[in-house]
Amino acid sequence: MPHRLSLSSHKQTPRKKMSLHEKVEGLCRNPHSVSQALAEDPSLSPGEAAKKLYHPDNISISEGHVPSKRNPATEDELERALQCGRFTTQPSELFLRVFHDSLMPLEHDPLMGCCSPSLVGSTGICPLTIISGLPDICRHMSNLIARADKEVLLATNYWMDSDASRLITDGLKELSRRAGERGVRAVVKIMYDRGNVKQVFDNHQTVSEEEYTGKNIRLPSTKEAPNLDMQVLNYHRPMLGTFHSKFMVVDRKIGIVSSNNIQDNSNMEMMCHVEGPIVDSLYDTFLISWHNELDPPLPSRNSPAAQGGLPTFEQASFQGLFDPNGNLNVPEYGNSRSLQEVAEAGKRTELPLHAPGDPHYDVDIAGEVTRMQSVMSPRNGETGPAVAARHLNRGRHLDLKPTIEGNYAPGEEMTPYIPHRVHDLVPMALVNRKPYGATNHNGVFMPQNEAWLSAVRNATTSVFIQTPDLNAAPLLPELLAAVRRGVDVTYYVCLGYNDAGELLPFQGGHNEGVANRLYTSLTAEESAARSRLHIHYYTAKDQVAPIHDSFKQRSCHVKLMIVDSHLGIMGNGNQDTQSWYHSQEVNIMIDSAEIVTKWREGIERNQNTGKLGRSSNEDGIWRDAQGNQAKGAIGVDAGKFSWAKGVVGAVQRVRGAGGF
Repeated sequence: MPHRLSLSSHKQTPRKKMSLHEKVEGLCRNPHSVSQALAEDPSLSPGEAAKKLYHPDNISISEGHVPSKRNPATEDELERALQCGRFTTQPSELFLRVFHDSLMPLEHDPLMGCCSPSLVGSTGICPLTIISGLPDICRHMSNLIARADKEVLLATNYWMDSDASRLITDGLKELSRRAGERGVRAVVKIMYDRGNVKQVFDNHQTVSEEEYTGKNIRLPSTKEAPNLDMQVLNYHRPMLGTFHSKFMVVDRKIGIVSSNNIQDNSNMEMMCHVEGPIVDSLYDTFLISWHNELDPPLPSRNSPAAQGGLPTFEQASFQGLFDPNGNLNVPEYGNSRSLQEVAEAGKRTELPLHAPGDPHYDVDIAGEVTRMQSVMSPRNGETGPAVAARHLNRGRHLDLKPTIEGNYAPGEEMTPYIPHRVHDLVPMALVNRKPYGATNHNGVFMPQNEAWLSAVRNATTSVFIQTPDLNAAPLLPELLAAVRRGVDVTYYVCLGYNDAGELLPFQGGHNEGVANRLYTSLTAEESAARSRLHIHYYTAKDQVAPIHDSFKQRSCHVKLMIVDSHLGIMGNGNQDTQSWYHSQEVNIMIDSAEIVTKWREGIERNQNTGKLGRSSNEDGIWRDAQGNQAKGAIGVDAGKFSWAKGVVGAVQRVRGAGGF
C-alpha cells in the first residue's frame, strides 16, 4: 500500500463542505482494479472485469446530475481526498482541490473517468515534452515502439494512411524484426474511431486484417510483421460519443499522452512522456476502453509500472544531458544552461531526419534529442525562421515561406524536444471522461470537466489555456469570474479552427464570436478585469500573423491548461462543446512548478502567439498594424446562414476532413 500523507501543512479558513461520498472513498482506497482483475484471471475480458467490480451496465450517464451548488471543500474534505490517491509526495492544496472535485462524478458511476478509482490519483515523472508539428510526436512514438520489449498499446481518434501513420507502421515492422532476433513475439493492441453502422449494435468492433491492411489504414500484415500478435479495434458510441483519446503505453513502463491524431496535417501539437506508477493508470484506462477479449492476453499483466522503475532516468545517456546541478549539458557542445545550447549542440553533427520510409532509430531519448536538434540546425546560411518554416512545412509537404524577417535572438530558436532534468516523483492524476452519444448535453458531469472548472475556480494568480476552440458554455462564466476577482486569464485558440462545425446550433460558436462575447460581457466599469483577459490567435513560429485554419498551412491542436504556474492539465480534451459533452478524453494532471514552467516556456518558444497573435481587448478580433483582419476570418458575426456552414463542417468532421 502507498504511504499515506498528512494534510496538516495546508491551513485554510473552514468553509461549508462539498461532500465526497463514502462510496467514492471506498472505491479509491480499495486496491482492486480492472487491470488487477485481469492479472488474476486472464480469461476475463476487461468489460467482464469492469462489470464484476463496478456493475457499469446498470448505470446511465444521463442520470448523473450536475450539483446545483459546488461549495469549496473543507480541510477535512481535502484530507479525505488525499487518502483517495496513491500519492507518495505531498500534493499542493490547489492540486488536492481539483482532484477532490474531479472525484465527485464517480459517486454516480465509478468508471466515469475510464479508470479504476483506485488508480486515478498517483505519481510519476516526465522526462520529455514535445511541442511541435504532428510528425515529431509520431517520430518519438515510432522510436518507443521499435524499442519495445514485449507490448504496445496505442489509442488514437483518427487513423489515416499518411506519412504520420507510416512512421508508426515502420516502427511496428522494426519491432517485429527485433522481436524475431530475440526469438520472442510482441503483443500490439491498436484502437481508433472510424464510424461504422455496426457500432449502433456493438460499439467495439473488431477490425479484420483484411480491413486494417487496406488502403485507408495500411497497418502491417502478418507477412510484413510476422513476430507481432496484433489486434485492432474500432470504437465509437453513436451518435456523438467519439473515441477522441490519444495515448500509448509501452511495456507497462512508458506512457505518452498527446493531442495528435495519426494523419498528416499542419497542426502544432503537444505530447507528454511519463513513467512511474501513473503508467498503471493509463494501462488501466486502455483496458477499460478496449472492453473486448484480449487475444492473446497482455504479457505485462503481472508487471505493474509501480514496480518497474523509471527507465529513462536510470539511463546514463539521459543523465548526461544535464550537469550535476540539473542544467542542460549536451556533451557534443559542452556546458549548456538552456534550450539555446541544446539547439547549438545540434549544429555540431548533421544527423539525418528519422522519416517515413527512411527510418533512423535512436537507442534512447538522449539520441532522439540530439538528432532533432541536428535537424533543426540552419543549413547553407538559413535563418532561424527559415529552419522553422522548413520543419513546419513537413506535415503537409508545403512550401510556405516565413514572414518573420531577419533572425531569432539567441535562445529563441524553435526547439521541439524538451527534456526535463531528473526529478522526484510528483503528484499526478488522470482526469478523463466517458463517451456520451446522445444528442443532448446531459453527459457533462465528468471528472475532466469538474477538474477544469475547479482549476479555474481555485486559481489565485493566473490561468493559461491553449486549445483549438474555446466555446464550452460551463467554462465561459468561470473565466469571467476569474478576471473579476483579480486572476490573469490568457488563452490561445486557432483562428477559424472548424468554424463551420462550431457554427451548428448548440455547439457554442466560433472563436472570434466567443472572444467578442467575453470582452463585451465586461462593462465599462470593469476595465481592470478587462485588462486581465488576454485572448490570442495561434501564430506559427515562422509567421508574423495568424493564418486561418481553412488554408491548412499553420494550425494548432494543443490542449493545455496551466493554473498558478504549477498545476498543469494536458491531453486530448478541447475546450469545446464536443469534448465537454460527448467525446471520450484522456488527460493527465501534474502538480510540479518545474515541469509546468518548462511546458509554458516551450509553448512560448515554439510559436509566436504570445508576441504577435493578441486580439483587441475591445471586440476580441485580431488585426494587423493597418487594422486588417486575417484573410479568411469571419469576424464577430458569422451571418444569417451560419447554420448551413455548420452542416458542412459537421460532415467534414465525420469524414475526418474537418478539425477534431
